[in-house]
Amino acid sequence: MPHAQNTAAHRWLAYGSLALSMSLVGSYVALSKPLVAALPVFLLAWLRFGIGGLAMVRWLERPATEVPMTPQTRRLLFLESFLGNFLFSICMLFGVSMTSAVSAGVIMASIPAAVALMSWTFLKERISPRVWAAVACSALGIGLLALSKEELAVHGTGGPEPNLTHNQTLGNLLVFAAVLCEAAYAVIGKKLTGALSPKRITALINLWGFLLMTPLGLYAAWRFDFASVQPASWLLLVFYALAASVWTVWLWMTGLKNVPAAHAGVFTVMLPISAALVGVVILGERLGSMQMLAFAIALLSVLLATLPPRQAARPTTPAP
Repeated sequence: MPHAQNTAAHRWLAYGSLALSMSLVGSYVALSKPLVAALPVFLLAWLRFGIGGLAMVRWLERPATEVPMTPQTRRLLFLESFLGNFLFSICMLFGVSMTSAVSAGVIMASIPAAVALMSWTFLKERISPRVWAAVACSALGIGLLALSKEELAVHGTGGPEPNLTHNQTLGNLLVFAAVLCEAAYAVIGKKLTGALSPKRITALINLWGFLLMTPLGLYAAWRFDFASVQPASWLLLVFYALAASVWTVWLWMTGLKNVPAAHAGVFTVMLPISAALVGVVILGERLGSMQMLAFAIALLSVLLATLPPRQAARPTTPAP
C-alpha cells in the first residue's frame, strides 16, 4: 500500500509539473507579442538564451551520480535544442508577430495529437484508448476555435486587407511549424530523461540554443538602438527568458521523467488555454462563447489524462 501511495504521489507531482510548464509557455507565447514589437526577433531569442544561461551556470556541471554522455545522447541534446529551442523560437516569435494570440492558441492546441503520433511512431509507446480520447478532445477544441475565429472575422468592423490576411496566413503556418518542433521536443526529451537529470538537460539545451542563435543575435544587436526599449519591456524580457529557458523546461523534463511522452503531450492543451486567456485579460483580445466551449473541451482532455488508471481485477480463488 505505501508503494502504491508513493507511485500515485509521484504521478500527480509529474502531472502538476507538466500542466504548470505548459501554462507558463502559453503565458510567455502571448506576452511575446509586445516583446517582438520592441525587439527584433533574433535579438530577442539571443537575449533569452543568454539570460537563461546566466541563471543556470551551475546546472551545467555533471553530478557525481551521472554517467558520462554517450555520442547518441550528445546528438539528441543537439536535436532537442535545434528543434525545441532554436527553430521553435524563430517560428513562434515570427508567427506570433503576424497573427493574434488567440489564433496562435488555436493552432497550438494540435500539439497533443502531434506528440501522440510521434511517440507512437518513434518511441513505440502503447497509447491507451483514454489517451486517444483526450487527444480527440484537443482536436475538437481546435475545430471549435477555428469556427469561432471565422465568426469573429465576420462580425468584425470591415474586412481585413489582403496584405494583412496574407501575413496572418504566413504567421499561422509558422506557428504550426512550431507545433511540430514542440512535438519533437517532447519525444526527444523523453529519451534524454533516461540518461540525464532534468536540470542538466535544461542547461545544456539552452547552451546549444545560445550558440546557434549567437551569429543572428549579434547581427541584429549591431544595428539596434537599445535606448529605444522601455524599462517595462526589459522587465518583461527577463520574465520571458527565465520562463522560456529555465522554469518551463525544468518543469517539463521533471514531469516527463515519470510520464509517457504521449500521455504528457495531452498537458500541452494548457498552452493554448493560457495563451488565449493572457491575450484576452492582458492584451485586450476578444473571447467568444464558442471559444469558451472549446476550452472546456480542452480541459476535459486533461481530466481524461489525469484519471487514475483502472486497477486490474484481482483473480478470485476457486472454491474448494
